[in-house]
Amino acid sequence: MTRMPQLSIRSAGGTFAGLASLAALAVAAMPASAHAQTLGYDGFNGDGFNGNQQAPAEASDPDPSSKAGKSGKRGGKGGKRVQISPYIEVAQVVDAELSPGNDVLTYTQLAVGVDAAISGRHNGASASVRYERQFGWGKKTADGDAISGVARGYATVVPGVTVEAGGLATQATVNSGGSALTGGRVSDKSKTNIYSVYGGPSVATRAGDVKVSANYRAGFTKVDQSDAFVATPGGAAVDVFDKSVTQVADVEAGLAPGTVLPVGVGAGGSFYQEDISNLDQRVRDMQARGMVTVPLGRTVQVVGAIGYEDVEVSSRDAVRDEEGNPVIGSDGRYLTDKSAPRVLAYDVSGLTWDVAVMWRPSRRTSLSAHVGRRYGSTSYGGTLSYAPNDRSQLSLAVYDNVSGFGGQLNRLIDELPDDFEAVRDPVTGELSGCVSSLEGNNCFSGALGSLRSSTFRARGVAASYSMEIGRLNAGLGLGYDRRKFIAAPGTVLAAANGVVDENLWLAGYLSGQLGRSAGWSTNVYANWLSTSDPLFGDVTGYGATASYYRLLTRRLRASLAVGVDGVTRDDPAIDDIWTASALAGLRYNF
Repeated sequence: MTRMPQLSIRSAGGTFAGLASLAALAVAAMPASAHAQTLGYDGFNGDGFNGNQQAPAEASDPDPSSKAGKSGKRGGKGGKRVQISPYIEVAQVVDAELSPGNDVLTYTQLAVGVDAAISGRHNGASASVRYERQFGWGKKTADGDAISGVARGYATVVPGVTVEAGGLATQATVNSGGSALTGGRVSDKSKTNIYSVYGGPSVATRAGDVKVSANYRAGFTKVDQSDAFVATPGGAAVDVFDKSVTQVADVEAGLAPGTVLPVGVGAGGSFYQEDISNLDQRVRDMQARGMVTVPLGRTVQVVGAIGYEDVEVSSRDAVRDEEGNPVIGSDGRYLTDKSAPRVLAYDVSGLTWDVAVMWRPSRRTSLSAHVGRRYGSTSYGGTLSYAPNDRSQLSLAVYDNVSGFGGQLNRLIDELPDDFEAVRDPVTGELSGCVSSLEGNNCFSGALGSLRSSTFRARGVAASYSMEIGRLNAGLGLGYDRRKFIAAPGTVLAAANGVVDENLWLAGYLSGQLGRSAGWSTNVYANWLSTSDPLFGDVTGYGATASYYRLLTRRLRASLAVGVDGVTRDDPAIDDIWTASALAGLRYNF
């Protein structure tokens, strides 16, 4: 993993049209979206509803935007910064297979890209987008192109109204059971392109003493996998996720403690829907709730909520042939029977309750933890943010939601900060799964563990830590994601119902400068993917890289990088795969 100004990016096969769309998204000031059915009162505090989660002692903050807190470090100082850095790059890459074979492949890479950062009092965004063309040397190497990018930000339209948007283009290697590994060798033909974009407005205002907020987000996610994954010829197929559209809306209104009553009172409602193209699956979650906030001191408050929810997951079956076998469509996936009635896979409705403790002793520390009943069972969640100084930051999140792959990916990208530098593999240029930032949650690796099309209930935890020490920059992200899949009985997806996929992931980087004209970086990643599906085994992926660069002129930079990647499986009949790669390249920054 290398910090953005010192690296190349490679990922997600695509075209110049895709590059243009991501670049436009980046400059237009971006993200937020698809909060996957959180209760939404994490910001309910002494001043009403506030996404900054301020304690009562800090409730006088005049900023009415429920999202502006994500950019407070940059824009709050009143300064303005616009940095747009386009570049071109040429590199020579050698990719050597260490096991089970010994092939050595050589490539020439040509790339164009742009890194952008925008900040001000009323807007903030960061983006990194790159298009690359690969030319293979020899009969075993294939030509190809790739696009990758990550963008997130916001813009204030008028006081109290903001528009947020974001996007991601990356790659993952699909393995047995539909599991997806980040990283990997340069020439890996099994890599799958993943795209996700979303955006929408947020409104925060007051009606007398009542504070009102509302948000709407729409998102689209596409996995560019041509067909269902079949581990062995004639074996069972895993219907890999194709695409989905998500919509999220919520509204809340409340009175702060001490305005009318000694306690704060409020009410809210939310709507979440994800429409998945595979077999016309749909996730719909509607809820309404009332809340009471009880201040226990200057920095601590307790919030209690009670409400009603209605959660449904449904789908249609595949078209069947005369023998009753599912029909595969021209896109390689099961052909949906549009004439068949919609079948319920999950239907939970009834009363919900939740109790949260919120603690914010200073602007550098905030904690929110809650327990309650949702989805017909006990649910836990919470967040922790701790920045002991201006050069280090810790973020922790515990989550529980029902969604599809697209909604989960949208949610995690939304939680990225809008002030970051992309972290990439210096050899392949692929997104590492984390960004370098001293704000918020810095990683999205947890969303890529499984590409099954079925919806699921996801429970997990994600943590990230980043710091700057002199000329050193370091970051570490790790987490655990557990998905229990939901599918309708009697349909082609019924076998996935109750299957549990688990993803334990880690990503870290360390970089530094050597004087004024040189620098270095290292990165590591690991994914441990396991499944309860008896037809597929567990998969583990590892990788590490190191790079060195030197400025030849003010704008021209030379780079050297090496890396090693491995994939192991618990099936002794399948060989482990290990590869080593090396890169030498030149990059010119305009």
